[in-house]
Formats: sequence, C-alpha cells, structure tokens
Amino acid sequence: MPMHDRIIPYLERAGLYHLARLNSHWFWLDEPLVSAFVERWRPETHTFHMPFGEPAWEWFQDLFGELPPPNKVKQMTVHFTWFHERFSVLPPDANEETVRIYARAYIMMLLSTQLFGDKSANRVHIRWLPFVANLDEMGRYSWGSVALAWLYRCMCRVQKCD
Repeated sequence: MPMHDRIIPYLERAGLYHLARLNSHWFWLDEPLVSAFVERWRPETHTFHMPFGEPAWEWFQDLFGELPPPNKVKQMTVHFTWFHERFSVLPPDANEETVRIYARAYIMMLLSTQLFGDKSANRVHIRWLPFVANLDEMGRYSWGSVALAWLYRCMCRVQKCD
C-alpha cells in the first residue's frame, strides 16, 4: 500500500511520518512488538463499543464510508488485504475528506502491522478507531513511549516479572 503524497501532512500531524517513511510500502515484522490497547469488551452483549457507547462497526462505517465484506471481518479485526485492495490507489481528483479516509486507512495499517502487531500478523484491529477519528489530535500521543511500554509488558509476560 503506497504512501500517497497527499496523506503525508496527516502522518506528520499524527507524529507517525518518521515510521511511515521507513518504507513506502507496507512491511511486516517477523516478531511484532505488541498487541496494543485493551478492548472495551462487554461480555454481557459480546460487542465492542467505542467512546460514547457507539457500536464500533457503525463508527467504522462513519470513518471509512463503508464496511468491509463479511468474509474480511473476524471478530473485531479486518483482514489487511481489504485495506490494501480498497485504499492502495488514491484517486488523483480526491477531495479532502477522501484524503482523510485514505490517511486513516494508512495509519490503521501502520499501527497494526508496524508498531503494534499481534499474533495474527494479517489483521487490523478496530481498537485504533478512537485514534484515527480525530487525525489532528494523534500527534499528542507519544507513540514511541507507548510501543516501549507495551514491549516491556510483553517481555514481562514471558519472564513473569511484576
């Protein structure tokens, strides 16, 4: 999935451009660092809710303008091929809202595959929706610190440290 020139300003504001420019195409980590944030799982309803109680898939549709087909969805993840197939070619005449959608898709892939990969190594978790919902606020997070904290947490799980 190429990094389109028009989404670079969003990556810069999110504080993720330095990570994205390591390679202009997606690359996969052999041993992903972490499995990021705890989901807001509600066992009584078996649903994943986002802030303000909005069901996650409704929010996904609001942010991306569509839902992936059912064969690309597994629980609260979307197969990365859907993102790649759907968002790899930014139309040259895209309006600013379309560019923002493509930036969200790129960032979701970036977070799920390069910074906070999980055991599946081929899925994008929708836990990132709260972050990509407001692209201008993403730069307020210290993504490197978060990644290091999660790496430490993962190492402690393996070594049984407190």
